[in-house]
Amino acid sequence: MKLNQLSDRQGARRPGKRIGRGIGSGTGKTSGHGHKGQKSRSGVALKGFEGGQMPIYRRLPWRGFNNPTRNRYQIVNLGRLQKAIDSGKLDPAKPINAAVLCETGIVTHPRDGVRLLAKGEIKAKLTLEVAGASKAAIAAIEKAGGKVTVLQPVKADTGKKPGESGEH
Repeated sequence: MKLNQLSDRQGARRPGKRIGRGIGSGTGKTSGHGHKGQKSRSGVALKGFEGGQMPIYRRLPWRGFNNPTRNRYQIVNLGRLQKAIDSGKLDPAKPINAAVLCETGIVTHPRDGVRLLAKGEIKAKLTLEVAGASKAAIAAIEKAGGKVTVLQPVKADTGKKPGESGEH
C-alpha cells in the first residue's frame, strides 16, 4: 500500500448538489426555492411577522423581573458533606467554610457564598461557616452535635440616603 493509492471507500463521499444548472439536474430554474413570493427570495426573515398586525409577543404584557443584584449562592446538601467526610476529603474536626469546600472540590465557584440545604443525612459533628442555611439543615447539624454559623452578607453601598429613590 502506498500513500498515493489511498482513497475513501465507495460511497463515503457524496458530490455536492449543483444548484441552478439546468432542468436535468433536478434543482435547476428555481434552485429548490419553489415559485415566486417573499419566501423564495434570499435575506427574508419572517419569524414572528403577522402581516403588519401587531405580533402576539407585543400584544401580551411583560411578566416577571430579573433582579441584576440578587445573591447567587452555591448550594451544598448535607448528604454531599457526609459523602466527602466518608471518602476522606473533608476533616470533620476542622471548621468548614467556603474556601475549604472549594479546595476539596465540593464547590467550584462560591459566587456570593455557600447555602446549606438539608437533603441527605449527616452523622459527623461539624463546625460550618456558610452564607445561608435552611432551618432543617441547621437542625440536622445541631442534632449531630455540630454548629452552624450563618454569615451576614455584606451589602454594597449604593451611595444613597435611606428613603431616597433613584428617580427624579
